[in-house]
Amino acid sequence: MIPYGRQSVDDDDIGAVVGVLKGDWLTQGPHVTEFEDAFAARVGARHAVAFANGTAALHGACVAAELGPGHVVATSTLSFVASANCARCVGADVRLLDIDPQTLNMDPRALPTDLDALVAVHYAGLPVDLARLGHRPRVVIEDAAHAVGAITPDGPVGNCAHSDLCCFSFHPVKTMTTGEGGMVTTNDDALAARLRRFRHHGIEPRPEQGGWVYDVVELAYNARLTDLQAALGTSQLSKLDRFLDRRQALADRYDVLLADLPVKCPPRAPTGFRHGLHLYPVRVARRAEVYAALRDAGIGVQVHYVPIHQLSVSQPVVGSFPNADATYAELLSLPLFADLTETEQDEVVAALGDALAR
Repeated sequence: MIPYGRQSVDDDDIGAVVGVLKGDWLTQGPHVTEFEDAFAARVGARHAVAFANGTAALHGACVAAELGPGHVVATSTLSFVASANCARCVGADVRLLDIDPQTLNMDPRALPTDLDALVAVHYAGLPVDLARLGHRPRVVIEDAAHAVGAITPDGPVGNCAHSDLCCFSFHPVKTMTTGEGGMVTTNDDALAARLRRFRHHGIEPRPEQGGWVYDVVELAYNARLTDLQAALGTSQLSKLDRFLDRRQALADRYDVLLADLPVKCPPRAPTGFRHGLHLYPVRVARRAEVYAALRDAGIGVQVHYVPIHQLSVSQPVVGSFPNADATYAELLSLPLFADLTETEQDEVVAALGDALAR
């Protein structure tokens, strides 16, 4: 089976993790800080705060931004449910937004004006152009789970040029991985402090009262990243440009190979932007039949995602989402990862052609 996504781990990555296993700290040690510092430098942010996973990162961002009951938080309906559940977990109301069918992202010019916060999803790795927001809510959080390494005219995604916080995921199918893991970047010192407190049980040390003394000032979680994961992340980060270049080459090749098939290829990044290319989502007719045929042929295609407004957790839902519904009916993510070979890619395209011809 050729999966839709897979980690790329080499001997350097393995050596980094083994080095931690042979050391003194498996968690709460120096490697997390090293990873955070390297990531902050890479994206041009003042702070990077590591989390156990991308979902915890989004939840932490909502807590740090002091969102809660009575607040309205908007996000795109074409995303994984964590983009909405992060707001629900703090008691806020969620307003789901339809997508622009040309970008598969929310339309930044059509943002409602009665929002407290926005979770802006960079679907498949294509950044939302936040510089074009028609209205800026009090809090803007970027869901960049797909967009590590992506760039806008204002610099790398993660520099928070037009946001307060930016959240990343390092799941194995993402461009770089820590196994499970996440990160929040921000340029605000107070937000960073709240993020670090939230991931560590809400603890505030009280060293002036004794080296062991602490207080717990809020209900929080253990959402820490381990040193094992952080060491892997630092090693993977050093290869990020290579991973991105390979994904771009494969995406370019897909565009050529699919040109004569009845397939709509995913939107590309406009001038001044770099696509993160976490996914290569095409649109096809008879999606269910094509999905089944490709799976039977050993091609591990996937669908990203069941729109959030269609999930039970979202009911009753307010509004209609014609663009997301129409897009979802045709979406199919083809295999895209750095170690995908051209021979495997040819196999994917041939199997897709056969499925479409049935």
